[in-house]
Amino acid sequence: MKQAAKKSKANRRPARTRKSREPIRIAVLEADPLRLVGFRALFGPAGEFSIRASTVPGILKALNDDVVLMTVSRGTAFYSAMASLKAVRPGVRIIVTGSSRSDEDILRALAAGAKGYVPEDATPEHYRSAIRLVHQGQVWAPRRVLATFIERVTATTAVRQIKPNNGQMISQRQRQVLGLLAVGSSNREIAGQLGLTERTVKAHVAGLLRKIGAPNRIALSVHPVTHTLLAIGR
Repeated sequence: MKQAAKKSKANRRPARTRKSREPIRIAVLEADPLRLVGFRALFGPAGEFSIRASTVPGILKALNDDVVLMTVSRGTAFYSAMASLKAVRPGVRIIVTGSSRSDEDILRALAAGAKGYVPEDATPEHYRSAIRLVHQGQVWAPRRVLATFIERVTATTAVRQIKPNNGQMISQRQRQVLGLLAVGSSNREIAGQLGLTERTVKAHVAGLLRKIGAPNRIALSVHPVTHTLLAIGR
């Protein structure tokens, strides 16, 4: 009986200690094949992470990616790609990597919907830590940047509570302008995309500032995407 009990206990032990953790699936939006090779080397052999190259349409079709890694680029195309991903998949977790360490550039990426920003010269462990935390639903960015973002969001909310939009409706054109502001477009870029003059765009921005009650252009651009960062620490 004792031997049978010992054998039964031994058979149960592996079931208690076995770990069936699936790898974190990372989709990389990167046009440079050499950088993709670098990312593969960065995350090491298959195990904790599973990495694949993809495109925006590919990510929209494959709904099983855990984290999307994007290399930042100048211009509206990059932020438009982020906006497309967030519009179709609001819960997608995007990490942006780039050469800039500017707080404003990091804020711009976060305001566009990113859940993290990692400088491209960061250590491999820094990248891996960012992937793990963003996968868990947290935001990866310097504390000072998160503090600045929260201050701006709070300021926007406070002003709106004091000065709600006074019953003034936002026009369809103003909504288009606001949407392009949210993805980081300049007045010139907005004018080009909507077929307007820069002067007209400035007038729309001024009208939005007044109607929404935002204290400045940065707070205004944050307004439509505030919800994407209220998950800090969730």
